[in-house]
Amino acid sequence: MSLPTRTVRFRRSLTAVLLSCALLGGATACGSGGNDTASSQSDEVTVAMAAFAEADAAASAEDAEAAAATPSASSTEEKQKFAKTRFVANAGLAAGATYQWIVKPYRAGKFKKGTKGRTFALIKAGLAGAFAYNRLKAASENAKGDPLLSKAMGPLTAGIDSLKGLGSKLRKGDAGDADISSFENVIKGVKDAGQSAGATVTDKVPSAGELTG
Repeated sequence: MSLPTRTVRFRRSLTAVLLSCALLGGATACGSGGNDTASSQSDEVTVAMAAFAEADAAASAEDAEAAAATPSASSTEEKQKFAKTRFVANAGLAAGATYQWIVKPYRAGKFKKGTKGRTFALIKAGLAGAFAYNRLKAASENAKGDPLLSKAMGPLTAGIDSLKGLGSKLRKGDAGDADISSFENVIKGVKDAGQSAGATVTDKVPSAGELTG
């Protein structure tokens, strides 16, 4: 129990005791037949009751403030759950875009000079590279909402940052094995981090609107 709560409850108890004493005194005076004394005791009872009501209202207000300042276990769990959900969504989109428009066409030889449809494939790869980087950065931010996930994602920050300029490199047709491996390794690392923290990432291919947006 926090100190402010104990203080509030002590004040409530003290006020209640005073009220009880005043009531007892009033009852005694009435029983003895002293009208003046009874009137005086009645006034004291009224004052005590007012003080009790005031103290009780103040205590209720302080309790409410304390409750608002200290998040409950359930609210913390909800925030962590939400962070994981967002992480999974963003990481899944990054993984889907990377495989669908970078890794898969690269392995199929779509990026090689002279290959039919190369220009279009490179444009999509460039967009996918920029999109994947953006979603991975978002996933990294989401991970901060869950202690376990944040710890698992920590070592991957540098790897994610290294992907920043690869979208442009892919679009120009300058990306090589090392660049494609960088995307694959980062995506694998993010998936492993999510798995270790109970946030399994599944590939989700973004729509054309999401990719260009």
